[in-house]
Amino acid sequence: MKQITIILMSAILVSILIAGCTTQTTEIEEYNPAIDPADFVSVVDNPYYTLTPGLTYTYESETDEGLEKNIVIVTDKTKEILGVTNIEVWDRVWLDDELIEETFDWYAQDKEGNVWYFGEDSKEYENGEVTSTHGSWEAGVDGAKPGTIMEAHPKVGDSYRQEFYKGEAEDMADVLSLDESVSVAYGSFENCIKTYDWSAIDPALKEHKYYCAEAGNVVLETVVDSDERVELIDLQK
Repeated sequence: MKQITIILMSAILVSILIAGCTTQTTEIEEYNPAIDPADFVSVVDNPYYTLTPGLTYTYESETDEGLEKNIVIVTDKTKEILGVTNIEVWDRVWLDDELIEETFDWYAQDKEGNVWYFGEDSKEYENGEVTSTHGSWEAGVDGAKPGTIMEAHPKVGDSYRQEFYKGEAEDMADVLSLDESVSVAYGSFENCIKTYDWSAIDPALKEHKYYCAEAGNVVLETVVDSDERVELIDLQK
């Protein structure tokens, strides 16, 4: 009887493990956004994520390592990915005046107003030399798929993938509020969208982001359970 019980318990355990693996695999396989170039437009003018060439956002953050400055420039360059014309955004980060990261991000907007994220070319620097390209991905390459960076009509409770490159880039966002008031160095804003950003592969990544229509982008990022904040200090249109 004891042997039968052990065998039965083992069978149940194996069934549970298989079911868990199947659920996880199904979840990954189910994320397969249909991308039709005919559904996209040539501009990105979502009020909460506007990418007009020439827009320049400057952010600052006090970290344990020093002062970080982040300059984000919407360029006039484009890149075609999966047949969709993407706007290229140039994003650089300095730590105490030393360049530590440079990224080219690619975004496109569909006819409904959803802003899609199609990939990034990311480089980390140390003493002027590239030390890593971790986090780089492009939709359509090696199984990577585009994600949503801003919905056309966000609702509290919405949850969506911002990017998907299995094991490399799996950021998610949950919409928490649509009427936040935010004050940063650049100014004060009302009726902002607050999201909870997290990663399916990096448990340490837990942030709140505030998107405000008056700025057309993120004005504040805060790290959950930390005093660290990245805030907008300048906006050039």
